[in-house]
Amino acid sequence: MSLIVKKYYQKHPFHLVDPSPWPFLASMAAFSCTISSILYFHLICNGKLFLSLSFLFLFLIMFVWWRDVSRESSYEGHHTGLVQQGLRYGIFLFIISEVFFFVAFFWAFFHNSISPSIEIGAIWPPKGIYVLNPWQIPLLNTLILLLSGCTVTWCHHAIISNLRSQTILSLSLTIILAIFFTSLQAYEYKMADFRLSDGIYGSTFYLATGFHGFHVIVGTISLAVCLLRFLNFQLTQQHHFGFESSAWYWHFVDVVWLFLFVSIYWWGGI
Repeated sequence: MSLIVKKYYQKHPFHLVDPSPWPFLASMAAFSCTISSILYFHLICNGKLFLSLSFLFLFLIMFVWWRDVSRESSYEGHHTGLVQQGLRYGIFLFIISEVFFFVAFFWAFFHNSISPSIEIGAIWPPKGIYVLNPWQIPLLNTLILLLSGCTVTWCHHAIISNLRSQTILSLSLTIILAIFFTSLQAYEYKMADFRLSDGIYGSTFYLATGFHGFHVIVGTISLAVCLLRFLNFQLTQQHHFGFESSAWYWHFVDVVWLFLFVSIYWWGGI
């Protein structure tokens, strides 16, 4: 009865959330990830353990927070058409902020590569750095991400057309391709001859590609949640903003990787 009353009296274009501990706990988990990362990078005792526990804590909070949002949108009727429009503006602004986040890494890379300082021998890549071949794993990862962009678009059209089997197939393929991409990037890091501590090249390379890899992992988790919600009939032909925001985010990840491949892998290794 209470759910019906909530849905009936929702006449404003806002989602007024109930009091929740998750924003505070998420901020604490993010702060813990930052501190434990510093400990890990400086080889402090148990830094790796603290980093792993911090990320585990953060993922658990993400799960329960998304669970509450899914319940509020699917079962309590808070995500009306006007609310979804506001959420679309929020996702758009979030992606814009992510663009400027990566602009900082590209700025650092081009600042040092276009005019290399005398401290690194006035050459780029610096002497002693054996760059990765862009036409091997990086090219394969580029093709994988482009294909995943096609499958996630296919999934979007399948949801709009109410084609359940195609939606499950295309979204599953997208998640598989994302996991394959992450696995290849981890293998690439393992086989690379330079590390994060190897001067400005290692710093810019691993920060730019590593944060992109982190965004791929976040996008993969988001798409996996969408698949579970769709299997539980929480996403429908008219009500699928959760997937729509994940698809926008995934296309953003695709575009960033294209810039990374052209600038850092190909142009930066010439």
